[in-house]
Amino acid sequence: MKKIKIAIVGVGNCASSLIQGVEYYKQNNDEQKRYGVMHWDVGGYRPYDIEVVAAFDIDPRKVGKDVADAIFTPPNCTTIFCPQVPKTGVTVSMGKICDGVSEHMKNYPEDETFVVSQEPEKNRQMLVDIIKKAGAEVLINYLPVGSEAATYFYAECALEAGVAFINSIPVFIASDVSWAERFQKAQIPIIGDDIKSQVGATITHRALSELFKKRGIKLERTYQINTGGNTDFLNMLNRSRLASKKESKTEAIQAVLKQRLEDEDIHISPSDYVSWQKDNKVAFIRMEGKIFGHVPMHLELRLSVEDSPNSAGVVIDAIRCCKLGLDRGVGGVLFSPSAYFMKHPPKQLTDNEANIMTRKFIDGEIER
Repeated sequence: MKKIKIAIVGVGNCASSLIQGVEYYKQNNDEQKRYGVMHWDVGGYRPYDIEVVAAFDIDPRKVGKDVADAIFTPPNCTTIFCPQVPKTGVTVSMGKICDGVSEHMKNYPEDETFVVSQEPEKNRQMLVDIIKKAGAEVLINYLPVGSEAATYFYAECALEAGVAFINSIPVFIASDVSWAERFQKAQIPIIGDDIKSQVGATITHRALSELFKKRGIKLERTYQINTGGNTDFLNMLNRSRLASKKESKTEAIQAVLKQRLEDEDIHISPSDYVSWQKDNKVAFIRMEGKIFGHVPMHLELRLSVEDSPNSAGVVIDAIRCCKLGLDRGVGGVLFSPSAYFMKHPPKQLTDNEANIMTRKFIDGEIER
């Protein structure tokens, strides 16, 4: 199979894990070493059939560097599980800042936060030209949470460049009717919004909610609290940037409940930044309900997981599903992959239903 050529917006921890993973599975592709991937073969494309051809950032420590070097540059702090990523020949280009950096992050040590380059920002036409010249087929949005204007900007770039778009953050593009219609009209595939990790807080919380429903337990109250030490958690200390994130995570849980909870009975949100946790995310989930005879029961769970590889393990499938959409001439929202890979898709399905539908999409049994 030919390589799937991708462009990345935001060369942070998630991009680092994705690019490391592509090389890791190239080096470990025999059947005994394929674990860690949800779908090894997606329409003939393997995890290592992905090539980065363009990348954009605004941090001077990354701009101008080869992607293979930039992914290991501060403030990136994710686990290095594939240290020998070969040079890509692709230089990180200066992007567009918009609202991509929260003001409060200037108050933290340089190695913990973004630094804004003094290099002139690229305008949309310049960025579109870079994407086109590189031959990119899929553009991945890895901007920080709350980058609403910047996400709109790069979605416009994808439309103008004619490349598929994966929206990994909780700014609503695929799940917004007007944006979805624009991608449909342009016959460009899009998967979104807000990546759902392999085994993260949201997917685990959803699975437990499904279990309660199937076992006849009435869920009365629940919370999910998350802490982490990467730049995304630092960014989210600005609560004004959290509205869409909170909505995305909350709706992901409400969508699988037998009966929606009142707002005061469900609290799901990032909680705090703990610098020494680095890219490790710790989630605390509590569920209170009633079993047989209306007898109370409580469930508490603590999940500790490296955040960015957890995300990359899903994005690597989303990329290949977007490529299948391109190969098949299918434009607009890819509903099944969006429901399986994302927290806030246009159509919510149970994870079991979404898994089956995504498999059918991969096999060509359904269009989207």
